[in-house]
Amino acid sequence: MSCVKGILLQVSLLIILTGVGFSNLSYGQESQTSNGVNIDGTWYLGEGLKVGNYFEYSLCEINLNDCSPITLKIWIQGEVQNFSETLWDAQVVVMDNEKIIKGSMGLGKTTPEPIIFDDELSDYAIALRSSLMWLSAFATANEEDRIHGPQEFRSSTWGDLGPVGGGTNAHLNPNRIETVETPLGTVDTIVLGWYGNNVNEITIVDNFPFPIKAITHAGINVENAPVMYQFDLLAYNENVKDEPFRDVEETIQKEELLECSTKFYDYESGRISTNTYSMMIQYNYSPESPVEGCNIDWKINFISKYNDMEILDQIHYDIWVVDEKGNKLRSYAQEIGKDNLFNEFGQVHHLIPVKEKAGIVKYAIFVHGTGAEQENPDVSMAGFAIIDINIEKNPLLEKFNKENKKKESNSVEIPEWIKNNAGWWAEGIIDDEAFVNGIQYLVKEGIIQIPSNTQESNSENNEIPEWIKNNAGWWAEGIIDDEAFVNGIQYLVKEGVIQT
Repeated sequence: MSCVKGILLQVSLLIILTGVGFSNLSYGQESQTSNGVNIDGTWYLGEGLKVGNYFEYSLCEINLNDCSPITLKIWIQGEVQNFSETLWDAQVVVMDNEKIIKGSMGLGKTTPEPIIFDDELSDYAIALRSSLMWLSAFATANEEDRIHGPQEFRSSTWGDLGPVGGGTNAHLNPNRIETVETPLGTVDTIVLGWYGNNVNEITIVDNFPFPIKAITHAGINVENAPVMYQFDLLAYNENVKDEPFRDVEETIQKEELLECSTKFYDYESGRISTNTYSMMIQYNYSPESPVEGCNIDWKINFISKYNDMEILDQIHYDIWVVDEKGNKLRSYAQEIGKDNLFNEFGQVHHLIPVKEKAGIVKYAIFVHGTGAEQENPDVSMAGFAIIDINIEKNPLLEKFNKENKKKESNSVEIPEWIKNNAGWWAEGIIDDEAFVNGIQYLVKEGIIQIPSNTQESNSENNEIPEWIKNNAGWWAEGIIDDEAFVNGIQYLVKEGVIQT
């Protein structure tokens, strides 16, 4: 794997975790105490982690596109050596808006945080350490560490979050036991939390490696503070032996096919007032000459019109593309499933794809107003600033679009009811023969389309591989898509198990 392994990077990630993610969560929270929960046992991050575990989470982290949610899939394939240290070999898929990224991470054994990882996963590795794996600052597998080793459920507190509100302290405390429905089934969970102006809670399960859900807020002394991180466990499987991501196609290949810049160094900068003179917009974008089909890296500061050293906070905003008359053509917020964007600190960073044709494109930094995230913004600060950017033609884009349309025309659509059969087969309710007969009928009737170039072999082995049954179960649960499932059916046709 092409990995970031340098000691300096590992140290810098630790500084980011302790200096930003850890400390920021402490400020503004009230002090509180608890007596723990009435259950025996201990827990630490990574407890029960083993080869073959498969996890899927919905996750957001404030420094990753202002907490826009991503889907994260992790499969523990085995172990990998990093110099003298043995790590968990985690295969990872990230689904981030329109991007799908595949790669590898090496997770520590004492604390399962990313130690090494592919370069394209660096932003996600940092976000993981500051969210899903944040509890490593309090509970690790090191039993000799009396402070940060395994923590008891009955303990009154798991740790001090630092100074709060003029000298008091907030603590991470076991708060209560809740019985909830999860991908693990119905389980008793332990809710850890700290409380003040906002509720911050992390839910764990005994002998389960990672928290199953959490929501925490930026450590500022206001109600309705922005979310620092939030996640939920969507799916979990054990003893997964076959590569679950074999049929997942990386969309990041688009950048390679179009020869897009992925490293951003030289920025075009400027400062412009909103049309209402409510504030100044300091913008920086890279590359200086953006290209069709590639990304623009935006860094934007919202600045007081009275003091050019003062950055405004609690900004409700969006980034639009508008026509000559100022009419909205695109909204970045809507493209990522939001009504608008919010940033607590007035400094934002976005990577936005160029979907327009070559020529002058008008980008509008649109401010809806200011105020707390959950409240209606103060529209007296509303306004917009338009930035004209010359988009250069990409000679590779036309070919890419033609190939993509051809691929879409060959895409597979399967009726929803067929998933019932696949799920029953994966659960052992119906046998192999019944499943094969059903699929064979669907193939012959043309309900499932098998490409004409799929050649049958002369193999006499009619045994169905276990990974196809796994695929069927995951497809029935919505973990993999129709195309991935049909790839397995094509394999059965090729091997002669299904006759067409």
